[in-house]
Amino acid sequence: MEKRSIVKIPSELCVRCRGSRYLCGLGYCPILVESFKRNIVSENILREEIKGSSPPTVFVGRIGYPNVMMYPSSPPLYGDTSYYERSDKWIELSLEEFLSLRLSLIRGGIKINVKKASDPDETLMKIHEMSISEKPVNIYMRLERPPRGGVLSEEIPPLGPWSPLKKIFIESNPKSNRYIEKVYYDHDLRSREAIIYLYSSGVDVNSISRVLSVGALGMRRNRKIVPTRWAITAVDSILSDHLLRSVKEMPVIDRFKVFIREIHRNLFIAILAPTKWMFEWGEAWFPGSTWNPWGSEAEIELDYEGFSGRDDYPSIGGCYYASRLAVAERLYTWRRQASAILWREIYPGFNIPVGVWFVRENIRKMLSEKPFETDSIEEALDYVKNILRVPLERWLKRSYVARLLLGRRLDDYLKR
Repeated sequence: MEKRSIVKIPSELCVRCRGSRYLCGLGYCPILVESFKRNIVSENILREEIKGSSPPTVFVGRIGYPNVMMYPSSPPLYGDTSYYERSDKWIELSLEEFLSLRLSLIRGGIKINVKKASDPDETLMKIHEMSISEKPVNIYMRLERPPRGGVLSEEIPPLGPWSPLKKIFIESNPKSNRYIEKVYYDHDLRSREAIIYLYSSGVDVNSISRVLSVGALGMRRNRKIVPTRWAITAVDSILSDHLLRSVKEMPVIDRFKVFIREIHRNLFIAILAPTKWMFEWGEAWFPGSTWNPWGSEAEIELDYEGFSGRDDYPSIGGCYYASRLAVAERLYTWRRQASAILWREIYPGFNIPVGVWFVRENIRKMLSEKPFETDSIEEALDYVKNILRVPLERWLKRSYVARLLLGRRLDDYLKR
C-alpha cells in the first residue's frame, strides 16, 4: 500500500494567514478545500438559468485587482429572501441552517475594472439598481454553464457556486432605499461622508458595505468598485472611528463591567473598565478549530490600541474592526467611554470560516445583556478565570489593556 505524505503546517502560520495570505507556501488553503468538501450545494440548483429573488446580494472579489470579478447573486426561489442578508438574524440559526441558507446563493460572474463605477455600462447599472433596493429584487440570470465552487472566508459570509454571467434581467421594479438613493445620486458627496450619513439614517452595515462595494458611493468621477472584504472592513473602521470621536469626550463608566457569551463552540468575553478609551481584541484558536487544525495547543493572536488609536492595519484582520464597532456602538448609546478588553476562544469543532459578521453580531448581542459588575480589575479577572479554557496567565501575558490596568507586576497578580 502506498503511504501518502501528510503536510503538517505550523498552527501559528494558519492563525496568522486564515486562508488569505498562503503563508504555508501552498497555492491553496487545505483547510478551505476540506470545508468545501463537507458543504456541497445540492445538485438540483446547478443549472444554467437562475430565477429568484435576490436579497439583494452582490459579491466583489479581489483577485486580479484592478480587474476583478463581480457576482450578482440570488437563491433559486422567489419571495421574501431578505433574511439571506440579515446578519442580526443569522446568530439565531444553527450553523447548518446558516450554511444551507448562504450556500444556496447562486452567483453570476462578470469581470470588470474597478474604475467602471464612474461610468457604468448597462449590466453594472442593473447591478446598482439591485444593490440600492431596500427589498428583494426578482431577477433572471443566464449563465454560461452550470455553476460550481463557492466562497468560504474569514471576512465575508459564505456564498454558493458561480458561473460566468451571460445576461441579467430585473423582472420586478426595485424599491430603492430613499437614503441610499439620495447618496447614489449625490455625485459630490465623498464616500466616508456617505457611509456616516447612511449609518446615522438607520441603514444597516451590511447594506452600506454592499453599496460601497459595487461602486455606488462617492464623488462620481472618483467612484470605484471595492472588493467585498475590503468594503466590510472599511465600513466597520470608518463607523467606529466616527463614533469614537464622540465617545472619547464622554465621561467614563463608573464600574468594571464583565460580559460573557457562549455560542457555537465559541466563547466571547468583554471587560469594560472605568478608564479612558483603550481597546484590545484577542482570539485563541484551539486545536481542531478552523485556523488551528493540526496544533497541539491553543494559538493566541491579539491586537490593541491606546487612546489615540493605531496607524497600521491590525494583523488579526477584519474581526478587530467588527468587534471595535460593536463596542463603540454600545458606549455611544450609554454616552460613556471605557477601556475594552475583548477575548474570544474558539473550540474544536468550529472549523469553518463564516465571516466577520459572526464577531460583530455576537458582541452586539453580548453587550446588550446584563453584566457582572465590580470595583476592581482583579475581581473582574477572577470572575472570568474559571470560564476561560486558556489559562488566564497566558491571556495576561499577551494582553495590553489588562496589564496596564493591573498597575503592578503581572507575576504578583498571578500568585494570588
